[in-house]
Amino acid sequence: MNITLNQPAPDFSAAATSGQQVSLSGLKGKVLVLYFYPKDNTPGCTTEGQDFRDRHADFEQAGAVIYGISKDSLRVHEGFRSKHGFPFELISDADEQLCRLFDVIKQKQMYGKQYEGIERSTFIIDREGVLRHEWRKVKVSGHVDEVLEAVRQLA
Repeated sequence: MNITLNQPAPDFSAAATSGQQVSLSGLKGKVLVLYFYPKDNTPGCTTEGQDFRDRHADFEQAGAVIYGISKDSLRVHEGFRSKHGFPFELISDADEQLCRLFDVIKQKQMYGKQYEGIERSTFIIDREGVLRHEWRKVKVSGHVDEVLEAVRQLA
């Protein structure tokens, strides 16, 4: 089952940094920003995380909770989060359960080799658990401001 715009998102549960277990049902009543990114400690992913970090207070003020999601382990996530001072948790999706649910695993190519990887994507789920916005094939520059504007419109 895949997630569909303007439909209730299926409940999920996933392990996150700081020993948290994150579930959609446990976050009802909050606006949820889920951003999927390919890999910790790479230039684009670091910049995107820093942009979310730098606007974190604005997201909180708008009633939103942010989670970054990649296939990296919790151990790698903890180091990445600590190194860059991210005030939000990172979810480890090593088994690709969330990646498949949100349909962000895509065929990619690097140095002539084909492989499957995460396509940078962001989703907003409203207070009732309905998917309200999605961005796919995200370009990092200016993206966080666009997401913040969409969150503010939901408030």
